[in-house]
Amino acid sequence: MPFRDRADAGRQLASRLTAYAGREDVTLLALPRGGVPVGFEIAKLLRVPLDVLIARRIVAPNNDHMTIGAVASGGVRVVDDELCRALGVSDRTVQRLADVEAREVERLERVYYGCHRAPDIRDRTLLLVDDGVATGASMRAAVTAVEQGGPAGIVIAVPVASYAAYAQLSGRAREFVYCYIRDPVYSVGLWYEDYSPVSEQDVCRLLGETLDLTTSRQGAAGQESSRELPPCATGLPR
Repeated sequence: MPFRDRADAGRQLASRLTAYAGREDVTLLALPRGGVPVGFEIAKLLRVPLDVLIARRIVAPNNDHMTIGAVASGGVRVVDDELCRALGVSDRTVQRLADVEAREVERLERVYYGCHRAPDIRDRTLLLVDDGVATGASMRAAVTAVEQGGPAGIVIAVPVASYAAYAQLSGRAREFVYCYIRDPVYSVGLWYEDYSPVSEQDVCRLLGETLDLTTSRQGAAGQESSRELPPCATGLPR
């Protein structure tokens, strides 16, 4: 397999993102849960802050491997209408499934932003990171969500991508960075020797570690540091 685990994938991907290393205008937003271990390694190596952007797939009824859309923070929903018609999934069913995932997004916002505020993304260059994109639905929802926050630019970065996802997303980003691109990808997990599940506790732990690293760097640079929560976010719509 190209990647031993998500940490290895993050290190390989970081080598393609060195142009963003140490830049004060850059924020890395990882898609939980699988994107966070990848993003954590990139954030450490590039010395940029890490946070999360929550997006959830909408899967077809009775087929967890078939993605028909996604929802993300800020009430964003994207749906593959053509695929839904081909599968015979009604608008009412799509609405019901999307509502379930939207409620899960709200729950996860409380979990992941429970110890800190969502980041302000206005006028910042954003690195959007996941552990891979097959259909690209979750990443499309993520891009739509951050576009509303007025960033200076969006960079999509994933270890592996399908050509179809690249075609859909590359026009909406300043760059689309990947280690491998193939069609079809089938399942992102097939590209990893170890694709163990990432828990919510894992995500919170990594976020805590990167917040500690960011504070330490600010202190080392002689900047004023504080353990207090930053002001309420104005970038990501909530």
